[in-house]
Amino acid sequence: MTVTTYYLEMKSPEQLNEKTQANGLDIVEAKIDEFRFNKFLYQLVGEQWQWTDKLSLSDQTWKTYVENPNLRTWVAYYDGAIAGYFELKTTESGDTEIAYFGLAANFIGKGFGGYLLSQAILNAWKIEGTERVCVNTCSLDHHSALANYKARGLTLYKETVS
Repeated sequence: MTVTTYYLEMKSPEQLNEKTQANGLDIVEAKIDEFRFNKFLYQLVGEQWQWTDKLSLSDQTWKTYVENPNLRTWVAYYDGAIAGYFELKTTESGDTEIAYFGLAANFIGKGFGGYLLSQAILNAWKIEGTERVCVNTCSLDHHSALANYKARGLTLYKETVS
């Protein structure tokens, strides 16, 4: 199977085309590091998109990943249920990467994606030292993923096929 990976970036907060309609979605930062929670979110959101690269990691590797001070996690809730999440990872070079982003299966198609992505980008720009927000997606992700990234103002800078 051929997979196309798309790399996108935003170099200024003014480029954000923010979707402000929350539709009842509440987004909360998980301020206490708990690797089991991040692992659960990764599985909840990623299983439908074949996110498998981290499934075989040891608990210690997950713990190290989640406790990295350059990683922050936000969770989206709808009526008390987990609707999705995003992780932001910063680098010393000024990049803040949307490392993981997505909605749980039961919440796709309800108008949450644009708002959740807007919140990811807004929070990325709030992190001190951020000079660029970046993300990648691929042809295995939801068919609207790339369009959502572009609609929010991220621009494609690289594309690979493997």
